[in-house]
Amino acid sequence: MCSPANGAISTIQNSVSPTVFNSPDSTLGRHLARRLVQIGINDVFSVPGDFNLTLLDHLIAEPGLNLIGCCNELNAGYAADGYARSRGVGACVVTFTVGGLSVLNAIAGAYSENLPVICIVGGPNSNDNGTNRILHHTIGLPDFSQELRCFQTVTCFQAVVNNLEDAHELIDTAISTALKESKPVYLSISCNLPAIPHPTFSREPVPFFLSPRLSNKLGLEAAVEAAAEFLNKAVKPVLVGGPKLRVATACDAFVELADDCGYALAVMPSAKGLVPEFHPHFIGTYWGAVSTSFCSEIVESADAYLFAGPIFNDYSSVGYSLLLKKEKAIIVNPDRVVIANGPAFGCILMKDFLKALAKRLKLNTTAYENYRRIFVPEGQPSKSKPKEPLRVNVLFQHIQKLLSSETAVIAETGDSWFNCQKLKLPMGCGYEFQMQYGSIGWSVGATLGYAQSVPEKRVIACIGDGSFQVTAQDVSTMLRCGQNSIIFLINNGGYTIEVEIHDGPYNVIKNWNYTGLIDAIHNGEGKCWTAKVQCEEELIEAIENATGPKKDCLCFIEVIVHKDDTSKELLEWGSRVSAANSRPPNPQ
Repeated sequence: MCSPANGAISTIQNSVSPTVFNSPDSTLGRHLARRLVQIGINDVFSVPGDFNLTLLDHLIAEPGLNLIGCCNELNAGYAADGYARSRGVGACVVTFTVGGLSVLNAIAGAYSENLPVICIVGGPNSNDNGTNRILHHTIGLPDFSQELRCFQTVTCFQAVVNNLEDAHELIDTAISTALKESKPVYLSISCNLPAIPHPTFSREPVPFFLSPRLSNKLGLEAAVEAAAEFLNKAVKPVLVGGPKLRVATACDAFVELADDCGYALAVMPSAKGLVPEFHPHFIGTYWGAVSTSFCSEIVESADAYLFAGPIFNDYSSVGYSLLLKKEKAIIVNPDRVVIANGPAFGCILMKDFLKALAKRLKLNTTAYENYRRIFVPEGQPSKSKPKEPLRVNVLFQHIQKLLSSETAVIAETGDSWFNCQKLKLPMGCGYEFQMQYGSIGWSVGATLGYAQSVPEKRVIACIGDGSFQVTAQDVSTMLRCGQNSIIFLINNGGYTIEVEIHDGPYNVIKNWNYTGLIDAIHNGEGKCWTAKVQCEEELIEAIENATGPKKDCLCFIEVIVHKDDTSKELLEWGSRVSAANSRPPNPQ
């Protein structure tokens, strides 16, 4: 398997000749297991149910596959999402309808983030199809298609395997479609089929080669010509990277373009971690009114800007308040280029376009020089008094010191978005968050999956108390897997991000003894260490323990902060998003 940078899989190949298997191994279940291993999946996240138990037996029997049982289907889906972010593809296995509809939300999030997740469902016995029978785990109707219909809107391909004749084709088509489209797929397998040998499974899966996508050569030349002419006429052009750089596998090409043209280089918030922040022309995160200091001034005052792979939604546009003009913009999508709200060019791969454009642009460092003129280094948080209640800005000052090439950051939806955005990522430090879908609780499962896919990195998760209450159970799975992540549980007594958009009594939650909960989950089994901190002195001691004698443990640090201690960016962002949400109906 060839796995390029940014976690995308383009080629699956193997020079070893396929071998013939004995009939006990020539089953649908073993074929699926071998195929998953072949595409780079070594861990599958699952929740058992009577319709998938036989399939799980066959997955367990595959030497290269590790089955990880999760506490619920939602977290299994989140874990597959986190795994796919690092490994390039992930998989989860649940049971029919009660499991499928539970995992649906996680699959929708993976779809929004362009992540290839293979969602495998153990379906009803093939003999029950079309019999007008009513089965358990359904809504009491003889129509078994409800689950399939739900998945049709959040997956790019759906396959229902209820006979062995076309099972091989459907499985291969589902897997290859997930990889080609970089989206989740749905694969339902009747519960009575995984253990049955069939001639189509009598050999080791023949490695398939995914034909590389190609740009339209004439369209590429025309797009590069038009873009070069547009940008070379500009006085102070800038580059802005967006989240679709990942799915386009164009991060390296984007950096190559920045190296060659000398433009000031920024990223959208949802692209943090995709572009090296130590690049000599990097100016920070462009997020409208809540941008990194001096970044929005440079971007919005430019006379030309190239956005590579952007997503402009109400969150990334801070309530539609970006001061951008289409006539100044070149928008580069994974397979399409639009220049200055005018000429559009299709069938052009982003990485091909960026590489070709790099050769045509004149060196222009004006925007970056302007940035350096106005730039004033950020100040440090005011020094804490002895035993003073801990402030969030002090917490993240210490988290910054933890980061290295051997760490990765998982930022939960909420104020952690804004605080983690300000972290400066060293070379090789991973960074993930779910901005488009913004499902609170995502980070617990995602931390489990991401840490499982890159055991050489220590994951640092920043999670608010409200989000943690949604998905807390699967800390137990992290312990079962022997993971050594550091979880900072930021306890401020509620849904702070919702408070800043629209406050009400519904944003206050029941406070838990979070360290006590984790100690109870630990129950003396596995390596776990917890601490509750309320001031900087206690935080420093906890971090020293987590990185010293407890470095091999799952470390859970509950941080007590004031309920109104939020980043200034959240205050600004919340008011603008609130204004966008509360716009009156348009009478027209």
